Amino acid sequence: MTNDILPRSVQRLIDEFSRLPGIGPKTASRLTFFLLRAANEQSAELSEAVRLLKSSTRLCSNCFNITEIDPCPTCSDDARDDTLLCVVEEPLDVVAIERSRVYLGRYHVLHGVISPVEGVGPDDLKIAELIQRIENGDFIEVILATNATLEGDSTALYLQRRLMPYEVKMTRLARGLPVGGDLEYTDEVTLGRAMEGRQELI
Repeated sequence: MTNDILPRSVQRLIDEFSRLPGIGPKTASRLTFFLLRAANEQSAELSEAVRLLKSSTRLCSNCFNITEIDPCPTCSDDARDDTLLCVVEEPLDVVAIERSRVYLGRYHVLHGVISPVEGVGPDDLKIAELIQRIENGDFIEVILATNATLEGDSTALYLQRRLMPYEVKMTRLARGLPVGGDLEYTDEVTLGRAMEGRQELI
């Protein structure tokens, strides 16, 4: 379909859907035409959900996970182990690890990885905040749970060097995880075994 065939409002929504990760032009068109045929209530519910997503969520001031209350429920949970800190790339990684039900410590979300190609450096991530938490906390072990990718490994190596001066044990998830894969797509059994078999960084 060409732009001059479709009404401007329809094409605009297709274009906006196409900007989302994993959605190409065909899927964007299907979603748009589905909403055109759907009841007004369904479109209104979707619009309201997107509005609430932006207006009601924020970053936890402690771990930087996405939350509606600050501090987040995980940081507010007194039953969790204050001596364990798991460092992840994205909020979805927290969800994946929580599904494994083998980790009961604290989290720190970096919101990305170091990637010179993408113009992302250490100052663009929540690394300064991580160091401050370690300085002020009672952590015995820091688990560097970045993805098994070139950028994830580079970020873990950078963090290892930055955290060397602190008396804290540093570990990485076991390599049962697929190299090049993302935590959020890993099944809970594999992720649980990787967490249990984490290795100390020397």
